[in-house]
Amino acid sequence: MIDIYLWSTPNGYKPMIMLEELGIDYCIKPVDINNDEQFAPDFLAISPNNRIPALVDHEPRDKGAALAVFESGAMLEYLADKYGVFLPKQTRSRYEVLQWLHWQMGGFGPMLGQNHHFAVYAENKIPYAIDRYQQETARLYGVLNRQLEGKAFVAGDYSIADMAIWPWAFRHKRHSIDLNDYPAVKTWYDAMFARPAVQAALTKTDQAVAAYKERTAA
Repeated sequence: MIDIYLWSTPNGYKPMIMLEELGIDYCIKPVDINNDEQFAPDFLAISPNNRIPALVDHEPRDKGAALAVFESGAMLEYLADKYGVFLPKQTRSRYEVLQWLHWQMGGFGPMLGQNHHFAVYAENKIPYAIDRYQQETARLYGVLNRQLEGKAFVAGDYSIADMAIWPWAFRHKRHSIDLNDYPAVKTWYDAMFARPAVQAALTKTDQAVAAYKERTAA
């Protein structure tokens, strides 16, 4: 059994897509980041960077004690290695996937997150910051569009790179991005959105978070 600690965010959806694609048993444990639950000592013992998501695998391959993994990219890699899917073993194809996974972790996530912050959440709207991150967002969508031209998926075959990147593209309207301006991204986006595992990941995450909010508000 795997416990998955998350909230309804792009990073929270990423491992959920993987778990649904794997079809394995897991237990969702919401962490309300709006009420600072990510700073609770019990959660910090699992995720020392006080960020969701994180997982605890109670049946790791080494048969040892339960294993905690934080950082969504590491979680995807861990699950791919454990179950032997969505991350090739051959060097060239493996690193084709990993470089796009790290591209998301180092750029497509953080820069789009800054876009969210300054354009949507920040009380003081700073034109320079908004323009800077919207321009970088557009650049990154352009990079992704070029990579996807002539391909069904980011690294050729469906992989953890797609699972990492898509949840951030899911917020494209918040990025002031029109997917029609990036036709290869739009084709890929629509194909990903149609996958049953992606639909289940979105629905189950949002339902679990809504139920948790209701319980804790009572």
